[in-house]
Amino acid sequence: MRFLHTADWHLGKLLHGKHLTDDQRGLLRQLCGVVEDTRPDVVLMAGDVYDRSVPPSTAVELLDDTLSELVLELGVPVVAIAGNHDSPDRLDFGSRILRGQGLHVFSKPAADPGVVTIEDDHGPVHIAGLPYAEPPQARQVFDDPGIKTHDEVVAAQAEAAREQVPEEERSIAVAHVFAKGGELADSERPLAVGGAETVRASRFDGFDYVALGHLHRRQQVGEEHIQYSGSLMKYSFDEVRHDKSVHLVEMNAEGTCEIRRIPLTPERDLRRVEGTLSEVQAGGGSADGSGSSPDENEEDYIWVTLEEEGPVVDAMSRIRETYPNALHVEQQAQVDGSSLSGLASDLEAQSEEEVFEEFAAHATGNESLSEGHREVLEEAIGRLEEEERGT
Repeated sequence: MRFLHTADWHLGKLLHGKHLTDDQRGLLRQLCGVVEDTRPDVVLMAGDVYDRSVPPSTAVELLDDTLSELVLELGVPVVAIAGNHDSPDRLDFGSRILRGQGLHVFSKPAADPGVVTIEDDHGPVHIAGLPYAEPPQARQVFDDPGIKTHDEVVAAQAEAAREQVPEEERSIAVAHVFAKGGELADSERPLAVGGAETVRASRFDGFDYVALGHLHRRQQVGEEHIQYSGSLMKYSFDEVRHDKSVHLVEMNAEGTCEIRRIPLTPERDLRRVEGTLSEVQAGGGSADGSGSSPDENEEDYIWVTLEEEGPVVDAMSRIRETYPNALHVEQQAQVDGSSLSGLASDLEAQSEEEVFEEFAAHATGNESLSEGHREVLEEAIGRLEEEERGT
């Protein structure tokens, strides 16, 4: 059996106020192209279809376009679950009608979880959708007051799903969790405080493949068959070094899986750029100080860190002359506030000029003020003294 594992589309996502719908549309077209080329038996979508519970209309339209192409035009069934960003009620709308067309959506936990069975040349493969659920919700569904953590939620879901699968037959679990040992990114919303959000990988014992969502970096957790496919695209600037892809999985008659990662390439990437304003305006600078490479795109989404000693006027508009999609600009910190306390001990014994010169040396790393800066300082102090005498 061949299936495609994807997750965390976050349709309707805003990045520093920028709508990413066009970028997501391009990547979902690539995903549909992968499906057309590889002809999997099913597509698994492991949660966070939308970025928020009330998605914008453009995100709903994009999902409708994508699922219509996958299910109706390409004839490939889709099994999708709700993640912590999704509204179960909105995601569930029309699901019973659409099930006959091959779209299977599991948005709410159930004591008798839904299982989709697909036949291949070696027999049935059972796919259990385990949607995201909060502990209070799961306590009510499973009538178990002992469910207090996300780990216990998944334990109840997985056990109920295993009861639906005949012994010795192959099975897949699709879940949206923070598996213990996984690596978080800034754009992932915490599920709970402390360690209450983590789920042990052993909760998925008995499944031949576990298709996970929630963590945006593609990664393996525990054994090789427990996988995060990663998010559709980069959703924060701490993901700039992530490689985004989907997992194409081949399962043999015994349930052993061979995983192939197929890359997704955005029209606009996320990058960090460091350098002086003039270097950045010239298209130079990079996060590792090596300068930009010829294949870097000026239309990319950029986070700029300026390496300037003094203030920079109207930095963003000047940077956008080179990088029109620059989203954030900051100036490299020149002062370590924690180390300033030692400078304050001798203030009463110093003149205003000495205090400022010592602070300037600490902030800029220069041993002394230039002649021009010294003249400006003396003029400013003179004006202040005149104002004090005038009062």
